[in-house]
Amino acid sequence: MEKAIIALQERKKAPARLTKNSKLFKSIINAIQDKKGEGIVSLDLKKIDEAVADFFILCEARSNIQIKAIYQSIEEAVERECGERPYHAEQGDTWTLVDYVNVVVHIFQHEQRMFYGLESLWEDAPRTEFK
Repeated sequence: MEKAIIALQERKKAPARLTKNSKLFKSIINAIQDKKGEGIVSLDLKKIDEAVADFFILCEARSNIQIKAIYQSIEEAVERECGERPYHAEQGDTWTLVDYVNVVVHIFQHEQRMFYGLESLWEDAPRTEFK
């Protein structure tokens, strides 16, 4: 019983719901744009019960070097502007994922983005495109 009480006390509160006007969201979009990410799209998942985050943000890079640059730009901008570090990140040459709990960022090379088709998996989510 004592272990259960300790576990409940240590459990974090659910993070507040985000909007596209939140500092975290804007910092991520701006960091992607700063490194010339292409095909930037956000999917608003808040009304989808099965969703693991409030937003997915997807973008493309032309090379593995640009994927890394976008990832580093996001990480630095969010830490500087919001004081947050990623909860989790998985870096790869053709797809990198950056998880900020409420926002999950996917940085793809074009072929990987088309292959996995995340946008079609979440096609019922409202979509916003960024230049």
